[in-house]
Amino acid sequence: MCGTCGCNEVQTASDWPQVEVDRGHPTHSLTLEQSILSKNNHLAAHNRHLFADKGLLVLNVVSSPGSGKTTLLERTLADLKQRLHLAVIVGDLATDNDAQRLRQAGVEAVQITTGVVCHLEAQMVAQAVQNLDLDRLDALIIENVGNLVCPAAFDLGENLRVVLLSVTEGEDKPLKYPTLFKSADVVILNKMDIAEAVGFDRPQALANIQQIAPQAQIFEVSARTGAGMPTWYAYLLATLRQMHSPAAISRF
Repeated sequence: MCGTCGCNEVQTASDWPQVEVDRGHPTHSLTLEQSILSKNNHLAAHNRHLFADKGLLVLNVVSSPGSGKTTLLERTLADLKQRLHLAVIVGDLATDNDAQRLRQAGVEAVQITTGVVCHLEAQMVAQAVQNLDLDRLDALIIENVGNLVCPAAFDLGENLRVVLLSVTEGEDKPLKYPTLFKSADVVILNKMDIAEAVGFDRPQALANIQQIAPQAQIFEVSARTGAGMPTWYAYLLATLRQMHSPAAISRF
């Protein structure tokens, strides 16, 4: 995981233990990794308590680069902003290009630039939400760094982990990256409008998802054309209704 991707070369919290990592002694690297995850889980629990106190639905959206994650969020935000108060936190190694795109949908977007760190962490999210008025929001969407490995290990305090898989990536992605898919509450199959053109084997893809992530809700959409998106929206609204009292759910 992070021991081989470069993340452990940067300390993102000043109070993490300072551990000398000897590449010839894996147990040292493991000690650092355990310390990082313990700290992260504590902060994620704090985030989760804060979000629950605010009645906020929080999504952690994860995918590989190029799956159409930002396009999916653009359309979701544009279509739901008249019904819900929404904001976005965007994680990228460099640039704020995606945050700029999402602001054009008419919602507030906070950028987290991670440098060499290939995932978001709970502390990063805790710092980012200080730039948002959570009391006025119904839902917060976190667009994680494009990566199917490292984000799987880091709880951000979200309600729902949403994993996006495009038809151009192949049917076997859930088998190749089982850790992430096993943690998914939702799996979205995107770019279904070009599935036939790229020879996508839909039944096999669905079987693979159900084998690795039987707990996940599956949605088949095209973020570009909008096909299938209303079913995704209905799920989000139903989830919000379940979180709130009968007096509040009429808005959703």
